[in-house]
Amino acid sequence: MATDHAPLEIACDESGYEGEKLVGTTTDVFAHGSVHLSYAAAAECMAELRARIRSPATEYKANHLLREKHRRVLVWLLSPASPAFGATHVYLVDKTTFLLDRLVTVLLDDPAQAAVLCREVILAREARTAVHWRPFLQSANDLLRTKERPDAVPPVEGFVRAVEALRRGGPAEPADQTLKLLAAARSRAEAHRMAVHTSPPALPLLDPLVPAIERAVRFWGHPGRPVTIVHDRQNTLRPDRVAALRDRIPALAGLTLVSSENDPRVQVADIVAGAVRKIASDELVGAGDPELTALLPPFVDSASLLPTSASTSPHERR
Repeated sequence: MATDHAPLEIACDESGYEGEKLVGTTTDVFAHGSVHLSYAAAAECMAELRARIRSPATEYKANHLLREKHRRVLVWLLSPASPAFGATHVYLVDKTTFLLDRLVTVLLDDPAQAAVLCREVILAREARTAVHWRPFLQSANDLLRTKERPDAVPPVEGFVRAVEALRRGGPAEPADQTLKLLAAARSRAEAHRMAVHTSPPALPLLDPLVPAIERAVRFWGHPGRPVTIVHDRQNTLRPDRVAALRDRIPALAGLTLVSSENDPRVQVADIVAGAVRKIASDELVGAGDPELTALLPPFVDSASLLPTSASTSPHERR
């Protein structure tokens, strides 16, 4: 890649990551933090956190700041007084929204249909009836993921059954019409599974780390300015996938894996990503903290895949 600028180095880490597993996870939201700080500035930030929290832990995590007794420290970290302010970017993904977005991309080629399903799932969350959608979402996850779960029924058959069962429950229009279209897309579902078997993708469709890295590079770089990434060790970032990422993202000049224990920049990315993820997740389920939620906008990527209400789709906010 021709460039007139030296690469800009950023440090990254994630929170709430479980690979292609998007349903039945321990967290509903995935967060990827990227930081543009010098090693010295990041070390000073971590030293300040230690001085304020005074925990004997060898490595600080977001859960230290999320304890009520350290609320003031969390507010400080997300305030303009913090070194992280203006130097940290977080890409957030609601896992269910991400799954539905990918599902309709593969089967229907119509993003508007994802918005329809997202609204219905959000309404179900608000009404505490989301459990009715769980078999459908699990089957969609099984259909699109690269590796099949050993205990699952054949993905296409399981998906068709789940769609039919959900429709029998009488979902409201236009969600029922979208489900009808998905049921009629069996041939495309079978073609997808065949493609996955014969030529597994280097970058899995359901891995949120892929668009997260892409967004980080796009946010920090600009035309003519490549970006290099120092990333916390992650097993999914194998050499072949790093190579595929560089092919997909021309501005990505390199990606190096390090231990977060040895790089304070990665530690800052980890802590901010974890804190922002938890605050945003609480807000999504109606348990948000107004003071903390108000601190998030300067940190959160505007293209984050986060539904805010049943009447607003993520696509309408992009």
